Amino acid sequence: MPSITIISATNRPDSNTEKVANYYYALLKKKGIEAKILSLKNLPESVLHSDLYGKRSEEFQQIIDEFVIHQEKFIFIAPEYNGSFAGVLKVFLDAVPPRLWTDNKACLTGVSTGRAGNLRGMEHLTNILNYLKVNVYHNKLPISGVDTLLNSSGIFIDVETQKVIEMQVDGFLRF
Repeated sequence: MPSITIISATNRPDSNTEKVANYYYALLKKKGIEAKILSLKNLPESVLHSDLYGKRSEEFQQIIDEFVIHQEKFIFIAPEYNGSFAGVLKVFLDAVPPRLWTDNKACLTGVSTGRAGNLRGMEHLTNILNYLKVNVYHNKLPISGVDTLLNSSGIFIDVETQKVIEMQVDGFLRF
């Protein structure tokens, strides 16, 4: 069974997005599901000038090989950036050949320090993924005030948030 790729959809170092991605990773491991995290902070700098326009770098090809090609399910942890998601995620999606996304499945979690949990960004991302022929799981989870919900170890201190994440993950595993 292929593993699930969790995409920490920002290139910001030490982000809450990455902490949430790590939380999902630990939850999947606890359930016996193989998973791996792709943090977009690890994209090669050349991606914007070469990989985006058909000159495939060896570094980006390794990322595609490890995190995209043999995957069928993706969990996107997408932070709110100016009412949408981080531009680095759009660059990543555009640099991967569209045929590699076709018929895969995606689960979306939005994170923000504000009140809406990146609802608008998840809708933008859904539209792009649908265009790429990715089946998006209906239970999109907005996590608002993420900076107040995580402890210093990246564990959700709010039991209700833990429950809704587990419900989302369980549903996505059945999807």
